[in-house]
Parts: sequence; C-alpha cells; structure tokens
Amino acid sequence: MHRVGEILRAVSSALALALVLFAVTGCGGGGRQTLTVFADTSLTGTFGSLGKTFEAAHPGVAVRFDFGGSSALARRIVGGAQADLFAASGAAAMRGSGAPGPRVFARDSLQIAVPKGNPAHVTSLKDLAAPGVRVALCAVSAPCGAAARTVLAAAGVTVSAVERDQDGRAALGRVRLGRADAALVYRTDVRAAAGAVESVDFPEAAGAVEDYLIATVPGTERLALTREFVDLVLSDEGRKVLGDAGFTPVTG
Repeated sequence: MHRVGEILRAVSSALALALVLFAVTGCGGGGRQTLTVFADTSLTGTFGSLGKTFEAAHPGVAVRFDFGGSSALARRIVGGAQADLFAASGAAAMRGSGAPGPRVFARDSLQIAVPKGNPAHVTSLKDLAAPGVRVALCAVSAPCGAAARTVLAAAGVTVSAVERDQDGRAALGRVRLGRADAALVYRTDVRAAAGAVESVDFPEAAGAVEDYLIATVPGTERLALTREFVDLVLSDEGRKVLGDAGFTPVTG
C-alpha cells in the first residue's frame, strides 16, 4: 500500500505541474501568438521588413507570411485557408477574397527598363514599336502584362514581344542578359534590379496604375493585431519602406 501511495502522489504532482504549465503558456496569455499574413509576392521585401519591425514592437508575437499571386491567395482564403490579414495587388483579387473594408496603402506603375547605356535609344512608349527593337513583355495573365496591354492599346502602339514572361522579374532578366532591348515592367521591379538596368518613364503609365490593398480576413481571432499591423503599413515608417522599394505610398 505504501508503494501505491507513492505512485499516486507522483502522478498527482505531475498532473499539477502540467496544469501550471498549461495556465502559463495557454490560458495565462503568455504563449506566443502568430499573425498570419497572406501577401502578394511583390511585397516580399517590404512586408518582410515590416514584419520584423512589428515583432520587435510586439514581444510574444510572430508574423508568418504566405507570399504568392494575389488571385491564388484569394481563392485559398475563400477555400478556408488560415489567414488573419490579406494584402493584395489589384482590387479584383481583394474582392475575390471576400475581405471587407480594404484600404489602399500603395500604388505601382509601369516603367520601361533598358540595358545600361540604352543602346536601342528607347525614350518613349512608341519607341518600343520601332523596327529592330526587341521588347520583353509579361504574360497577359500577370498584372504587369495586363497593365502593359492597357497602356499600349490606349496609346495605339503595337509591340511584338520577343517573349511573354511569367512576371516582371523574368522580363527584366532578358534585358539584363542582353536578350531584349527593353521591357515593360513595374517600377518596383526596376528598383529591385539594384541598378543593373536603367529606367525610362512615360506619361501613358498613369493610365494603368495598380492599387495595393490590405484588409482583415473574416473570422480572424486577432483583430487587434491585424489593426496594429495595418497601422504600421500606413505609418510614416511603413510609407518609407514602401517608397524605398519603388511603390507610391497612400495614406488612405
């Protein structure tokens, strides 16, 4: 009986310790929280930086990013994927996610990227249609491709692309490697190229500006954290990070 009593006391002590640990890490609120943010791939650098800033200001909070194409992320949200916040490129993708009350926090627009020295002497949108000028364009299904189609059509400029690439970075790669004389891509792509190419602004770009929106995903249990992350994105610090990456920050 004495041996049985010792065993029961040991079990009782272990259970008590487990309950204390549960209270400290769970019900006591001291456990680490995770804020899950779905964001467009083009925000990888900027949001990665802002995520570190947010974690530093919120001990016990980890920001987990899931980057991808905005439309694909929206479909995953509708399908029940776990997310607290959604930052999308384009209003259509945001509408598709069903997230209410989105706020525009930045915009991006097209630039013409050319090799250093601009050997084909491209100075305007119409120069892309000049004989012998090799132009790289994004696939129409990509945001940069859809925007390029819009500005070219509005300007009445017809361009025969050497290739339709999956995104702006791929199109830029052709310019950097000398396989294209110019590419129509977003200015954030050009900025990310870190001086490997030169940029040419053109007024028609104003006709196809891409909005970036952010909204809390319905059903999240971390409303306070999502609001604070949005506040960071819209803050002076957030605007600086976005501006340094080539975005045009928006306060509203």
